[in-house]
Amino acid sequence: MKTVRNVTYELLRRNGINKVFGNPGSNELPFLKNFPKDFDYVLALHEGVAVGMADGYAQASGKPALVSLHSAAGTGNAMGALANAWNGHSPLIITAGQQTRAMVALEPLLTNIDAPMLPRPLVKWSHEPASAQAVPHAFSRALHTATSDAPGPVYLSIPYDDWDKRADESSASLLNRWVKNARALGSDELATLVQRINTATNPVLVLGADVDAARASQAAVTLAEKLKCPVWAAPSSPRCAFPTRHACFRGMLPAGIASISQLLTGHDLILVIGAPVFRYHQFEAGPVLPKGSELILLSCDQQEAARAPVGDAWIGDINPILSQLADHVADRAKAMPEALPAPLPASITHPLKAEAVFDTLNRVAPANSIFVNESTSTIPALWQRINMATPGSYYLAAAGGLGFAMPAGVGIQLASPERQVFVVVGDGSANYSIQALWTAAHYAIPVIFIVMKNGTYGALRWFAEVLDATDIPGLNLPGINFSQLAEGYGVHACKVSTPEQLSDAIGQARTSGKPALIEVETCWAEQGEKP
Repeated sequence: MKTVRNVTYELLRRNGINKVFGNPGSNELPFLKNFPKDFDYVLALHEGVAVGMADGYAQASGKPALVSLHSAAGTGNAMGALANAWNGHSPLIITAGQQTRAMVALEPLLTNIDAPMLPRPLVKWSHEPASAQAVPHAFSRALHTATSDAPGPVYLSIPYDDWDKRADESSASLLNRWVKNARALGSDELATLVQRINTATNPVLVLGADVDAARASQAAVTLAEKLKCPVWAAPSSPRCAFPTRHACFRGMLPAGIASISQLLTGHDLILVIGAPVFRYHQFEAGPVLPKGSELILLSCDQQEAARAPVGDAWIGDINPILSQLADHVADRAKAMPEALPAPLPASITHPLKAEAVFDTLNRVAPANSIFVNESTSTIPALWQRINMATPGSYYLAAAGGLGFAMPAGVGIQLASPERQVFVVVGDGSANYSIQALWTAAHYAIPVIFIVMKNGTYGALRWFAEVLDATDIPGLNLPGINFSQLAEGYGVHACKVSTPEQLSDAIGQARTSGKPALIEVETCWAEQGEKP
């Protein structure tokens, strides 16, 4: 007899899913019983860490990831990480154990009351199957929903007595299904868009995370080189879609209305690809677009296209559309933009400036390294100082929720074992998901964690100045010893205070092939420097 559990694991197997990220509770044990030998269970010490690891793994691998949470409490613990996965278009299948069907109406302990409502609006689809026999179909729909259109997380609540029930014979038809997206532009749409680009006098590209997620960075480079135009990263971009040392690259746009409009002044066509229009943070009154500018958005996300305040939008798959444009736009007979000057080496101070840390990291890190960032007060310095030339080189919490970087770095390293992952995290951010160190140590995942310890919530200090609220309490973080915390979780750790010590520590960590934490005392950014 094939059980619901048998069919579900076979469905996951056929779709290339053989890892379960989670922190088990009693309702989840029946799913994990007789756990298949060709599957891996990646244990996290907190549900938010489990979702963060799965988020990083899914983004880096380009495949959906499965997460097992414990009923309502585990889902609640994971909601901050779920917000990042939702905004990052990360294809996660999140399951939560439900009480047995025989008692669920009585709402006993560990019942997930009105389970499908709990994770909304941070999921594409949320469901509790009406019967045990409907569970495999729900998993099939979840898989295809998570990966189609704009990818994103989905949520399934499964009563724990469903797994041992007999599977419906019709479930076998689910095993060989596939749902594909390949929405390129039709010939008329392509001709219209190419004409608008070709007739623009001074176009500019603004690239977002979905370009990198779609593995379309090379097409973006080709397009920019044919247009001979400047390229900006979208505001607060959680991924890097364009080589940061390329002559066309101008950096990351700020996250204010007036600031963006000012920087894009003089461009008659603003082509935004794979990003919202625009993801603002601080309020700055002003026009959304500079006078005389038109905007075109190319997005995989219907919601992002619908809520854009200005411009025309095309919805489709980023890779084929970018490839079409790169093939068909005219190659302009003009010189390439002049590359931005390389930043001068940072002065060496005690404590170190963030710029000095990034200069050292840029010098010693392998060329194809991956940087996972949650030092939010030093984002501009990292983008300026780190040479990110390889697709999939940069990750940031897409919703701005703290606690992303450390678990995501573990998941990204699992998905990219041939590349070195560096997690750059502030001392404020590190406290949100420090439990990820245990998972890295337990599974010998060789992530290098660099804690930028400035003793304060630096990004909040900057924002307090913006809001003229500089007398805020609770912004300092004295007395936290991250090296001791790391050692307690089983991760080798050290403290450094000079570029030479940092370089040596990174070299030793890479030689060991094990996870390591390097604690670097840094000074807070000077007034006026934006995070």
